[in-house]
Amino acid sequence: MKILITGICGFVGNTLAHALLDEVADLQLIGVDNLSRAGSHVNKAPLQRRGVKVIHADVRAASDVELIPAVEWIIDAAANPAVLAGVDGLTSSRQLIEHNLYGTVNLLELAKRFRAGVILLSTSRVYSIKPLAALPVLPSDDAFRLDDTPGLPPGISEAGIAEDFSTAPPVSLYGSSKLASEVLALEYGDTFGFPAWIDRCGILAGAGQFGRPDQGIFTFWINAYLRGKPLRYIGFGGTGHQTRDCLHPRDLAALLQTQMNASFAGQPRIVNVSGGASSAMSLAQLSRWCAERFAPRVVEADLQPRQFDLPWVVLDSGLATQTWNWRPRVEVEAILEEIAAHAEANEDWLEVSGSQ
Repeated sequence: MKILITGICGFVGNTLAHALLDEVADLQLIGVDNLSRAGSHVNKAPLQRRGVKVIHADVRAASDVELIPAVEWIIDAAANPAVLAGVDGLTSSRQLIEHNLYGTVNLLELAKRFRAGVILLSTSRVYSIKPLAALPVLPSDDAFRLDDTPGLPPGISEAGIAEDFSTAPPVSLYGSSKLASEVLALEYGDTFGFPAWIDRCGILAGAGQFGRPDQGIFTFWINAYLRGKPLRYIGFGGTGHQTRDCLHPRDLAALLQTQMNASFAGQPRIVNVSGGASSAMSLAQLSRWCAERFAPRVVEADLQPRQFDLPWVVLDSGLATQTWNWRPRVEVEAILEEIAAHAEANEDWLEVSGSQ
């Protein structure tokens, strides 16, 4: 099997590449990356040593994409993954759309040319902000939990946000760029006759992630906590109760293998892929874990809310389980320990990944 992974030197693309190389026989793997993300350069040589052809290219440039040789599958892991991208004063809204939408269009044109299947890695942030912000939540054990009283909007349960939850705007510029990419991927697949799967992922985390406050929060928090860097609970009363789920990309790789070998007929094209409610953790709970793993320290409170922040975002991946017999195997404790061990072994990781 010949597979292209875009963004292969990023955390997700790199982890998927190694996982697929470990599991798929006779795999020919090609990767493209523009190496613009701080830290991504460290992943290139190990991939090349395993026989991966790593092409320095930018998916935003059609002329770069046109030079990619024929493949059977395209896994699109190239994106600007920050919900504040384009509105934080540090990044351009035009660049965000070029990365996340126009780049996808170029890859879909490549898929059309080779009749290659496409797997688009999407995000929980395609779901509507206003109804999520209005969800009834209660504090419990230093975290928000969903108050499952009658009257919850369609697509919400204690298991999390399901695929039929609203995707009506606003969803952020980041969310809308991924949602538009989803629609185009499905349209291209139907029009030109190639399979297209959409995997909406929760927070992906593990050792070697390039953690920043606006993305890779589990990795950033553990590294910053260990190094004594400033940490703040932003908004929500400064409690740190805001809660997210957590998934290791190795578990995502198992689903990708199933999708690439499956019949396209009759299967849902879009599924949530997450650690789900059993992996959900608040920042306060993460700090508590860090205090037990390292040493206690104080986290400051910042009462000022931040744009697009939500109190509780947990994805329900029940449809993926029902359709693909998929479920996450790496438990959240193992993910956190993996990140902590990597942080201890790499004292300058925040600097390498451009976080400090």
